[in-house]
Amino acid sequence: QVQLVESGGGLVQPGGSLRLSCAASGFTLDYYDIHWFRQAPGKEREGVSCISSSTGITYYSDSVKGRFTISRDKSKNTVYLQINSLKPEDTAVYYCGAAPYCDGDPNYWGQGTQVTVSS
Repeated sequence: QVQLVESGGGLVQPGGSLRLSCAASGFTLDYYDIHWFRQAPGKEREGVSCISSSTGITYYSDSVKGRFTISRDKSKNTVYLQINSLKPEDTAVYYCGAAPYCDGDPNYWGQGTQVTVSS
């Protein structure tokens, strides 16, 4: 069964950090570019980062650049999103998605993990 599972979300104070994980089962992430998206209540889904499987090039939205870092561990078939200097506006459900290319829509989605930034 093809599956993506996110984990690592939680409640954190402003300025804190989290590391989100996106683990794949039933297929290998080696052949996919991996996106991280987020969706806050009442807002549209926002693409925050992507990592290319072929080049390792990473992409970030302006709202997270310098604070978020995407990486992958091929041995664990997992992609990570390190999020630092969290702000209340980072509160959202974070999803990972596996796509043929970073400029394409994912073929596979995870169920999401909630990140809440609040004092």
